[in-house]
Amino acid sequence: MTLPTSAAPLTLAWRQALLLLVALIGWTGFWYWETIVAMVGIWERSETYAHAFVVPPITLWLIWRQRAQILAEQPRTSLLLAIPIAFTTFLWLLGELTAVNALTQFALIATFVLTIMALLGINVSKHIAFPLAFLFFSVPIGDFMLPKLMEWTAAFTILALRGSGIPVYQEGLQFVIPSGNWSVIEACSGIRYIIASVTVGTLFAYLNYVSLRRRLFFIAVAIIVPVIANWLRAYMIVMLGHLSGNKLAAGVDHLIYGWVFFGIVIMIMFMIGARWSEDPVEPNLAFTPATTTATKTTSAWLAALTVALLAAAGPLGFIAINKADQASEPSLAKLTTPAEWQQSNLLSSWKPVYVNPSAELHTAYRHDDKLVGLYIAYYRNQDYQHKLVTSTNTLASSTDHTWSVISQSRTEINQAGLPANLRTAQLNGKDTTPETRLLVWQWYWINGKLTTSDIAAKLYTAISRLRGQGDDSATIILYTPLEQVGNPQDSLKAFAAVNAENIVKMLQQTRDKR
Repeated sequence: MTLPTSAAPLTLAWRQALLLLVALIGWTGFWYWETIVAMVGIWERSETYAHAFVVPPITLWLIWRQRAQILAEQPRTSLLLAIPIAFTTFLWLLGELTAVNALTQFALIATFVLTIMALLGINVSKHIAFPLAFLFFSVPIGDFMLPKLMEWTAAFTILALRGSGIPVYQEGLQFVIPSGNWSVIEACSGIRYIIASVTVGTLFAYLNYVSLRRRLFFIAVAIIVPVIANWLRAYMIVMLGHLSGNKLAAGVDHLIYGWVFFGIVIMIMFMIGARWSEDPVEPNLAFTPATTTATKTTSAWLAALTVALLAAAGPLGFIAINKADQASEPSLAKLTTPAEWQQSNLLSSWKPVYVNPSAELHTAYRHDDKLVGLYIAYYRNQDYQHKLVTSTNTLASSTDHTWSVISQSRTEINQAGLPANLRTAQLNGKDTTPETRLLVWQWYWINGKLTTSDIAAKLYTAISRLRGQGDDSATIILYTPLEQVGNPQDSLKAFAAVNAENIVKMLQQTRDKR
């Protein structure tokens, strides 16, 4: 594309709009500085999101390419965009109250984008719609896809191995073949490949195609291809290890092989996509100078002032709520159990992975031949390093070589003191002979509300904090050996029938001592 060498003159309206825009971006950056630092911190420590460092420069370059079309228009403030800015500010507040990085960072970028649109107007914004949308690739979102991507990768690899005539024994994300043991961990999920492919693929589609259909089709290809490529990569790495007696692709080098393979696949995808590239349509520029009136000047300053007040409202609201919510560190109240359920030694070496709880309880109970373990992690004054619902809080880490999650599901339970359905899982421990297997029930208590949904738990926490009731929350986990006499499900039901409401009372008593 040949860009015009000259653009329309920078009018007084443009100088005023740009001055206000720079001031507003600086003002917003001041109030949301901690969110910006947290986002950049994720870019620095995570290879998955390292690409985000180049997103803002690319956005500026894309806007610069459109300078002739932009300056051919005149900035006209849009005060109506204050409404979605108020909404994104509130989203940021909800994210900050519940310590959800993805939500606060998404809301911040949305606020920046809407601020630009409010100051420059809809007509100007149309010319930079893609650059503004591309800026959202700087938000490190995608970890929520990890569990499903890992499951897909494991399922395809095992299917392909069996199709190749290799016997496979599977336990969750771990599997055994005659030449050794393999497991699918976060690095095998392909999330890095997918995010990199979608980011670069979206930019490629914008620069090489004109029609919306071709752009959307190529973006869809950029999503699908890395998923399938990652499946093939995992299968080929296992095959390389198997056929070489684990001399190849058995260590860190298999990640290098994976990136080389991915690079080749993406290069081929772009080469094929380039064959259908379209010539850009040269814009028909017709500059119409605008007169700057006192009314327009007043409108611009009114819009800037409104956006500035809305931007500050979120952080100021959080400071007020957070100050009112602070309470002393909790000490769990005593759990009262019926006499027939006697406290016992722990059933195994397993302990759920919950980081920095404010208080926790881990014990076990026995009634005749029934054995039940109980784990409670209680959280108060939550922040980004100290929160209940997070991907790092799990039943067993994927890097744990002793304990692994074999399966997970949900089951409906109609019982007092329990939510309508429970998360269930089966765990396997390799530290004993024979190996230990556990049946696990899990749910959340959020300031009196019971749920098994991560999203509902975050929502209940936000509502509780907005009401000034604090953020006291806990996870409750019951577990029992699968090998015990009788039905292990019956053991958990029997324990919950007489103790679930007592657990709720104990948590409520702890909450009342804030």
